[in-house]
Amino acid sequence: MRWQGGDESGNVEDRRGLGPVGVGGVGVGGLVLAAIGYFVFGISPQATLNAVNSAGPGGFEQPQQAGARGAPTDREGRFVDVIATSVDAVWRQEFQQMGRSYRPPAAEVLYDRATGTGCGLGQSAMGPFYCPQDQKVYLDLSFWQELDQRFGATGEAARAYVIAHEMGHHVQHLLGQDRAARALGAQGPTSGSVRLELQADCYAGVWAAHVADVTGGKVALDPQDIKDGLRAAAAVGDDTLQKAAGQRPVPESFTHGTSEERMYWLKRGLDTADPAACDTFSATAHS
Repeated sequence: MRWQGGDESGNVEDRRGLGPVGVGGVGVGGLVLAAIGYFVFGISPQATLNAVNSAGPGGFEQPQQAGARGAPTDREGRFVDVIATSVDAVWRQEFQQMGRSYRPPAAEVLYDRATGTGCGLGQSAMGPFYCPQDQKVYLDLSFWQELDQRFGATGEAARAYVIAHEMGHHVQHLLGQDRAARALGAQGPTSGSVRLELQADCYAGVWAAHVADVTGGKVALDPQDIKDGLRAAAAVGDDTLQKAAGQRPVPESFTHGTSEERMYWLKRGLDTADPAACDTFSATAHS
């Protein structure tokens, strides 16, 4: 994947090396639920933390350590900055065509092990996630090893897909699609959660379709990169995750969609290059 030499916005908050914040109100039970939800059931950590937060008065917003702001100097940090900057550039163009103004996420936060977020305590076991309360994308970069070794999704394009997917949730937040999804439930094959996740996959495909043109070729994917991205999408399907955990897939518990659905919507975004084609809420079938 071509990315070195790509533009960097410096919209990164680097909390690596600061150490985890205190557990605070969310409690160990909330962390365990989030970890189990992600790795066993494919449940969005955001959904888990929101459920935990709603259980008590005042929520569980955690104190957030201030990390260094700006462009990282290490390769992994620069990769996140370049890809995120390219995602912003694509969506700035798409929003302009919609007659709207695009606002980037507040930051892409890099952290180790655990950190405070507007949605509760973020933990590396939860994988990458977007918090709508503070409009930040959270990444513990040890997940790249999980993606490679545990899920068999290798290559930088697989990592770029993850970043573009999480930033797709920010796009949904700006458009109000995450709020519309709440009325459709949090679990099940046609739930609002599944529709949001599949739409974020489609939005990642839209980024992939436009990124070379928007960046003047500084960031670009070749056919093998596309295969790596599709492999990553398949690796985190609800049915695949449940089978990997030794369980029979239970559609009523799905929160992200099947591997087939995730590949379908990522490819749909790539093939159409059109956010309007990512309307998973009106689709009668997901694949």
